[in-house]
Amino acid sequence: MFEHVLSFIIFLPIVAGLLLLATPANRTVARFTGTAISLAALVLSLDLYTKFQATGHLEFIENIPWVESLGINYSLGVDGISLFILMATSVLLPMVYFIFSTKEKGYYANLLLVQGAMTGAICATDMVLFYIFWEVMLLPVFFMLGLYGGEKRLPATLKITLYTIAGSLLMLAAIIYLGVSYHAQFGEWSFAMDKMANLNLEGRVAALAFFGFMIAFAIKIPLFPFHTWLPDAYTEAPTATTFVLSAVMAKIGVYGVVRFVLPVFDMEFARYAILLAYLGVIGMMYCGIAAIAQKDFKRMLAFSSASHMGIIALGVFCMNVQALTGSIYQIVAHATSTGVLFLFAGVLEQRTQTRSIADLGGIAAKAPVFALYFAIAMLASVGLPGTSGFIGEFMIILGAIKFNTMVGVLAGTTLIVGVCYMLWMFQRVFYENPTPQSEGFKDLSLVEGLTFLPVIVLIIAMGIFPNTFLKKITPSTELVFSQSEPAAVHTAAVTPVQVPGLNLEKN
Repeated sequence: MFEHVLSFIIFLPIVAGLLLLATPANRTVARFTGTAISLAALVLSLDLYTKFQATGHLEFIENIPWVESLGINYSLGVDGISLFILMATSVLLPMVYFIFSTKEKGYYANLLLVQGAMTGAICATDMVLFYIFWEVMLLPVFFMLGLYGGEKRLPATLKITLYTIAGSLLMLAAIIYLGVSYHAQFGEWSFAMDKMANLNLEGRVAALAFFGFMIAFAIKIPLFPFHTWLPDAYTEAPTATTFVLSAVMAKIGVYGVVRFVLPVFDMEFARYAILLAYLGVIGMMYCGIAAIAQKDFKRMLAFSSASHMGIIALGVFCMNVQALTGSIYQIVAHATSTGVLFLFAGVLEQRTQTRSIADLGGIAAKAPVFALYFAIAMLASVGLPGTSGFIGEFMIILGAIKFNTMVGVLAGTTLIVGVCYMLWMFQRVFYENPTPQSEGFKDLSLVEGLTFLPVIVLIIAMGIFPNTFLKKITPSTELVFSQSEPAAVHTAAVTPVQVPGLNLEKN
């Protein structure tokens, strides 16, 4: 493998997207270009995956001085945590170009731009570089939602923009604080991720910086109560944009907590972990109950996605290896199940011209292959044993019970809600009497079936052979907590935020 493989995976889509915007290419050329570039990024990522050594440390490191006077570097690398989010991005994005063939040139160009920017955020190991990619990946989403969304796209675009800008500004202020603190403590400028973990941070300003990061990432996840932008944005966005937001971009919010917050603010994280864990559980409950009441199946999937992101975030907040490993595993499981469900929702809408659950029925008889694929993704989403969703959720619940019994019990109980609304929706859409809208529904074409097949196989493989994937994740999650031992040692010295009736002792 050549030396700068990560840079190629990042900038190949970005350069192609910019060229499409700058040239008078038509939609056919744009779609073909997007397909070719995304497949090339997938091939490079698969090669990287096979050569990954799972040492726990960063691999495929690229480090080039950029703004030397301030210690800002063009610094990239992947470990077991970032590798799986990178692979989810590379595996899932090509599907969009095969499934949706009627988009405008600008739409395909923005998809390429967002793919490169998300990959850059995943691989960046310098905080300033991460922030740049974090900001850049929001611009294509802004245009795809604002230009190609539904009837209420403008309010939805305004809401997501205001939320993300507010969070980004808080994170920028926190990054500047860390850089200044590092210079004050060590006499040099640096924004390198590994060096930031050596900082000795305490006091109110450190707590404010901690919340600056956490609010920015909580908005992106989204974590209750910062989720209110999600239903409108997911519903009004074109299906491919919703797919990007749910399958990959929300996961980068969780990744940011693991990569930048937990190692740097270990004491603050230990102090507020119980409250963050309860926010994750509340988000699971609230969004799960809200999903039951939805009549629009895309909006129902939006609340379902937010509910599942709550349990992924919970795994990080539990501060143990089992839960964190489960969260990373569940990131890929959620991306492949719920992400694919959004693509299936797009197929349903495209062929029936409706998103109303009440207007659909009898699709299983009309399209058995589509129904089978949908059922597998849906069952993985609710955590059926033998699918990818079970392994991650089981590990998170196990870690949650170790962290706090009440949190674990509530999280496990809340998962039952997801089973209820998913099975109810599936019964009504696929097995009740056909409606005029679904009467002429056609099954997946050969190209569509082959496009979805690898992800369906991956869902089953991750459920049956989890060790194949876990062995690449675990060394990195173990290293995260070995580097955060001061927090574990001094947790007893930290004054926890008291919640009546709760046992705050960490196991």
